[in-house]
Amino acid sequence: MSTAGKSILMVDDDQEIRELLQTYLSRSGFQVHAEADGRGFRQALENTPCDLVILDVMLPDEDGFSLCRWVRQHPRQARVPIIMLTASSDEADRVIGLELGADDYLGKPFSPRELQARIKALLRRAEFGQAAPSSAVLAFDDWRLDTVSHRLFHRDGEEVILSGADFALLKLFLDHPQQILDRDTIGNATRGREPMPLDRIVDMAVSRLRQRLRDTEKPPRLIRTVRGSGYLLAAHVCCAS
Repeated sequence: MSTAGKSILMVDDDQEIRELLQTYLSRSGFQVHAEADGRGFRQALENTPCDLVILDVMLPDEDGFSLCRWVRQHPRQARVPIIMLTASSDEADRVIGLELGADDYLGKPFSPRELQARIKALLRRAEFGQAAPSSAVLAFDDWRLDTVSHRLFHRDGEEVILSGADFALLKLFLDHPQQILDRDTIGNATRGREPMPLDRIVDMAVSRLRQRLRDTEKPPRLIRTVRGSGYLLAAHVCCAS
């Protein structure tokens, strides 16, 4: 994909990492703006829209988790792809970040080349979503999903903010209603490079989507677990005007 004109906003308190990534990503055609703390990041995002965000977890004034939550609630930038960086090897940190709406996670130390590959993958996914037909509104159960804007609405009027991974998984289920999707299929459609077992990645993604859809009954009503096989969306899907 062409990276010309694509803008990245990153925050990391390590000056060496900021300078390295600014140089490396700029050479690939990205416009990179880097901040050293949460306050600077918030001001930068308010002043200048961006195509992707990179958040360091450990910052001097606040952590990347709170920034991730703030971005996902932002009135204009809620759907921007987010990659989180951490020096911690604790799986709990990765789980928290993904639950808060991050699209990808990379542990330190990391290869700038791998980070760039993940950036391009997320931007391609974002472009694919924007290229959907203008009338592609899908209705299911008490919900309506606009596949152009990635906006999800409940019948009571509430709008639910979806991360890129949430949208990809929901769209996969809506494209295959009443069909069992195995973990390999789900993992490939969402994120397949996390340093965790595939089953754990998929279960986390499905659990988060159930929360978005208020599907918290025991057993879940909308996204059902098919033991030994995978998951199934137990709802009829139709196009809506």
